[in-house]
Amino acid sequence: MKIICIGRNYTEHIKELENEKPTDPVVFLKPDTSILLKKQPFFIPDFSNDVHYEVEILVKINKIGKYIDRKFAHKYYDEIGLGIDFTARDLQSELKSKGLPWEKAKSFDGAAVVGKWLPVSDFKNVDAIQFSLKKNEKIVQLGNTSHMLWKIDELIEYVSKYFTLKIGDIIFTGTPAGVGKVVANDKLKGFIEDKELFSITVK
Repeated sequence: MKIICIGRNYTEHIKELENEKPTDPVVFLKPDTSILLKKQPFFIPDFSNDVHYEVEILVKINKIGKYIDRKFAHKYYDEIGLGIDFTARDLQSELKSKGLPWEKAKSFDGAAVVGKWLPVSDFKNVDAIQFSLKKNEKIVQLGNTSHMLWKIDELIEYVSKYFTLKIGDIIFTGTPAGVGKVVANDKLKGFIEDKELFSITVK
């Protein structure tokens, strides 16, 4: 399976990192080795002094598809989840300044938290899902999929032009504003509405 990630999909997050608003979705990949193993802590890698959390709504693909029209995209997933795209911000900034890919900063081992999954039938509208991240019991990120520049079905249409989507693939749909640094002993909890979907400790 592969993890397809979308960058710069929330206007306020674009502003906080002083990035340009893209004309098309920003897409990058994480390998399956980047998934943090269940019940394991997240270890800050020794090559970064500035690792940031980025909470995101996740979509799990449930059938093979290519060139999927957005009006059929809803047939290609039946579960919604929540996760973290951990980012070595100092390394990412260095790579960006040289015009180099970001993978070393976003695709290292443990850089993808994948929480519990909820059936799509739990939601009245996948384009109006509220989600949040707590760090040490304080809300640090609060988002709603209604604020996405490209909604879930649009993202599936877009990425399936370039990559065949396969069963079990996961799409990270982008993070809202509020990203920030983690330090040892931080506790991170992710919520969709009032349901806790993951809880991890930083080491």
